[in-house]
Amino acid sequence: MDLERERGITIKASAVRLRYRAADGQPYLLNLIDTPGHVDFSFEVTKSLQACEGTLLVVDATQGVEAQTVANYQLARARGLAVIPVLNKIDLANAQPERVEAEIAHLLQAPGVRVTRASAKEGRGVPELLERIVREIPPPAGDPAAPLSCLVFDSSYDAYKGVVVFVRLFNGAMRAGMPVNFMGNQQRFTIQELGVLTPQPERVAELRAGEVGYFTANIRHPRDVVAGDTVTESARPAAAPLPGFARLKPMVFAGIYPASAQDLAALRGAMEKFALTDAAFQFEPEQSDALGQGFRCGFLGLLHMEIVQERLEREHGVALVLTTPSVVFQVTTHDGRTREVHRPNDLPPPGSIRAIAEPFVAAVILCPAEMVGALMDLAIQKRGVYRSTEYLSETRVKLAYELPLAEILVDFYDRLKSLTRGYGSFDYEFIGYRPAQLVRLDILLNGRLCEPLSSIVAKGQAYEKGKALVERLKAIIPRQLFEVVIQAAVGSHVIAREAVRPLAKHVTGKCYGGDITRKRKLWERQAEGKKRMKQFGNVEIPQDAFLAVLKI
Repeated sequence: MDLERERGITIKASAVRLRYRAADGQPYLLNLIDTPGHVDFSFEVTKSLQACEGTLLVVDATQGVEAQTVANYQLARARGLAVIPVLNKIDLANAQPERVEAEIAHLLQAPGVRVTRASAKEGRGVPELLERIVREIPPPAGDPAAPLSCLVFDSSYDAYKGVVVFVRLFNGAMRAGMPVNFMGNQQRFTIQELGVLTPQPERVAELRAGEVGYFTANIRHPRDVVAGDTVTESARPAAAPLPGFARLKPMVFAGIYPASAQDLAALRGAMEKFALTDAAFQFEPEQSDALGQGFRCGFLGLLHMEIVQERLEREHGVALVLTTPSVVFQVTTHDGRTREVHRPNDLPPPGSIRAIAEPFVAAVILCPAEMVGALMDLAIQKRGVYRSTEYLSETRVKLAYELPLAEILVDFYDRLKSLTRGYGSFDYEFIGYRPAQLVRLDILLNGRLCEPLSSIVAKGQAYEKGKALVERLKAIIPRQLFEVVIQAAVGSHVIAREAVRPLAKHVTGKCYGGDITRKRKLWERQAEGKKRMKQFGNVEIPQDAFLAVLKI
């Protein structure tokens, strides 16, 4: 993707088939999947591991072992897959292969582990790596004569062919014209086109057990295909579906609305097609008094949210407005009932709340040893609970903290990268809910509540965040012909106030003489007009204002 090139990260897992002739002359067929490493795209890793027999654990020779490396290695170990450690970018001048190999050995708990040194740019180490793949990773098991059983691990949408389904065959064979069933939703289709990715789509007559490919079956509705489902032959179905992969629960929620109300149907269609390529993305309709009709969307993290927004706007041409992201809170009322609160506006009145619990995560931070103090200060600012410190080597340290998810949503990762000059990394795992002192921080514009700018914050931080927010909004909201009063409030108590001065209009400029009463009449008429305009006029809130809430 263009977006991947611009940001220098992998966003979408990509599958490809490779023909390889080993040193002993034996031909092999390799099916490879390149997955992202960032924590916000861990679902791409999870679903890819379900279709594989082994993994290449690629580590940057300049960066060393990162938090994502640890998390993804543990996922592969939990699946019982063969792991081949690879040290990439050894051609760079600042590469430190000996130090990084020691970190890999510490991670794998194997002092004598063999690490393949490679340079993808120069091609060094690649032949050795391919030989290790065919020797150390077991071939796929499966019976081509058994009933068809294949796992849907990805899909995309084609305007002419409909939904393109990517599958890994565990048993049986698949041919064009074969009627198949999706065992999850009991949908039945007839295969029209069968092919493999080499990396361009290449049509084939048949796919057999152990192979990876794609098929089309005139599937027009994106909701008919779900990643993790099992496809089997209608005439001779499999006895049971394959074990799919666990759905990752969205951790961050935000509202996505079309910039123009006429684009609502286009946005709904774009989201349905986008969900095919990103199974971790979830959405449902919602209504907002301020923004009209839109969708409440769930994401795995803030980077995931940014990528979804950019891809929807670029690939589908829909202008979007996003609300402030939030996490899910658990609220217990005095009558003993517990409910989930996704938006600040759903928070019950303060008098009816007995307790509020917020989600916590177990965070792992890997950083240079000299940056430990600065990162500990950052974790304290974010209400973190210290757990442990572990030295991976003389220069690399692993910090373990428990942090509120709401505190790491926005700028935590950016500040971590800034403090460590790009050498720090961060990964987290949800561990449950814990009670906290939280309040709803509202933003009022000329006395009217602006729902999209509301947020739930720690009680001790409400004043600082409210004051910073109204100051930022004062600089962002454009000047109107009337004064705009910006207030931050907790309940009925206003804790911060700023005002955007009105645009000046010299109404008495045409008065070059005469009695003062003539000017006074014009001033009084202008004051009445401004009062009426302030009463009925709307304040335009630019998208920058929502981003300002994030930065605070």
